[in-house]
Amino acid sequence: MSGSWSREEVEATVADYLHMLTMELTGQQFNKTDHRRKLFRLLNSRSEGAIERKHQNISAVLIELGCPYISGYKPLGNYQDLLFKVVADRLRDSDLFDRAALAAVQMPAATPMPDDFSRVLVEPPKLSYTAREPDAPRVRAATKRDYIGQEARNASLGVAGEEFVVNYEKWRLTSSGQKRLANKVEHVAKTQGDGLGYDVLSFDSSGKERFIEVKTTSFGKETPFFITRNEVEFSRSEKDYFHLYRLFDFRKEPHLFSFRGKVDQYCHLDPMTYQARFS
Repeated sequence: MSGSWSREEVEATVADYLHMLTMELTGQQFNKTDHRRKLFRLLNSRSEGAIERKHQNISAVLIELGCPYISGYKPLGNYQDLLFKVVADRLRDSDLFDRAALAAVQMPAATPMPDDFSRVLVEPPKLSYTAREPDAPRVRAATKRDYIGQEARNASLGVAGEEFVVNYEKWRLTSSGQKRLANKVEHVAKTQGDGLGYDVLSFDSSGKERFIEVKTTSFGKETPFFITRNEVEFSRSEKDYFHLYRLFDFRKEPHLFSFRGKVDQYCHLDPMTYQARFS
């Protein structure tokens, strides 16, 4: 079957997705295939591919609403306005999801110590220029809280991510025969304080400095991150030395991707806050 999804189909799919996501946030096991098969019986002969894309659409809506998403469902834009409304309404009405998500983003974090750092680095996401349909601006929905923003303020998670990168950089340099440089890797956010525009001082194998800004999330690869004006300006002024390391799935199986140079070359930057002054 093709065509627009009915409200009943959208309601059923969103309810099932949020049930899985709540279980994931609370550490409970579930089987995506079983969920998809049960959902299939509630829909009007939708293909498995169509259901998969709808799940990805829900992930995209959740990101726009400041929520985590199921990591296995990569966000996909160009979704119905109806889908956005149904997701927003269910989030607003679900105290269970609110408690689960809030607990997940506020939980303290320890620094993982993987046996094999060689599996940590992955390819970065592609920058998309077609995230939404070119229709009228979407009316923002009221949500209980910005969970992604809450997680970004989790100091324990941020420090654990920075310490993980320090260990990764020492491993990377030692593995390339640069033990001397590995010994010079510095957690500058800890030794010198915030405000430098980066968190970790490291080096290329040639000895060239790397100024590494670390952004950490427990959620999926495409989860947005917050970056300060100072960090953006530093990435521009030190574009030959600046590296951004994005850690994701941090609590389950940490991975990272990285970029070098100006942040606005590889990310869309949306202004989120302004300083209001009287003089």
